[in-house]
Amino acid sequence: MIFGGSTACDSKRRQKVARREVYTAGPATPAFLRWSESAITFDRTDHPDTVPHPGRYPLVVDPIVGPKRLTKVLMDGGSGLNIMYAKTLDEMGVDRTNLRPIRAPFHGVVPGKQAIPLGQIDLSVTFGDRSNYRTETLTFDVVGFPGTFHAILGRPCYAKFMAVPNYTYLKLKLPGPHGIITVGASFQRAYECEVECYGHATAIVAFGELAALREKVTEEAPDAEKVTGSFKSAEGSKEVIIDPGSSEEKMVRIGTTLSPE
Repeated sequence: MIFGGSTACDSKRRQKVARREVYTAGPATPAFLRWSESAITFDRTDHPDTVPHPGRYPLVVDPIVGPKRLTKVLMDGGSGLNIMYAKTLDEMGVDRTNLRPIRAPFHGVVPGKQAIPLGQIDLSVTFGDRSNYRTETLTFDVVGFPGTFHAILGRPCYAKFMAVPNYTYLKLKLPGPHGIITVGASFQRAYECEVECYGHATAIVAFGELAALREKVTEEAPDAEKVTGSFKSAEGSKEVIIDPGSSEEKMVRIGTTLSPE
C-alpha cells in the first residue's frame, strides 16, 4: 500500500480538523457527492470471452492525461495518492518548472524506505470517447525514480471520478454525462506489464544485493588484490606451448597432472 504524501503531513491544526471530521456525528440530512446518483453494476454482458487467471493481472488503462494519451496507467486502489514519473512528464512535453515544491515523503514503494517527490502538479485526466467522456483535474506527486508504468492512479482518482473497478474482468466503470462509461483493459497489455514489473523489481533487488556484497567484500578484504578479483597460479602447475609450429608461440598454464597433449 502506498501511503503518505502531503495530506498525511498536514499541520497539527489540520490534523485535528481531519480527525474531527472523521469522528463527528452524521448530519440529519446527508450531503450527497456529485455523480452519486448513478448506479454502477457488472454482469455477464461485461464478461470477456476468456478470463485467464482471474485476479492475477493489474488493471492498466489508457486515459488522456494533460495533452497526451498514456497507454500504461495503473489503477491502484491500494495507493493513497496519484503518482506521475518524471520521465513521463518530460515525454509529455510538460516543463518541470510547473511543479509545485513539496517535501512530504510517502511510503510503500520500497518497504522500509521513503520516497521524496520532486514536486506536485495538477493535470486533467479524461476517460471515455467522443460520445461520452468525463474530464477531471487530479493532483499528481511527481517522482524521479524509474517505473514500469507511465503513471499510477490511486484512491484520489477513484473518489474524484466515483469510479468502480472490476479486477476479474479488467474493467473500470464511472458515471458520465450520457450514462455509465466503461473503460476496458487488455489482458495482453496487463500480462506484459506484469512481466516488465517483475523484471524491473528483480533487477533492483539484484543491484541492491550486488552493492551490499561489494561493500562486504571491501570490508573483509580491503587490499586491492582481493577487491579487484585477481588470481594467482596454483602450485603444481606448468607452462605449455600452444601451436609450437607457428611463428608466434603462445603459452598456457596447466596442472602438472595433465598431459601436454
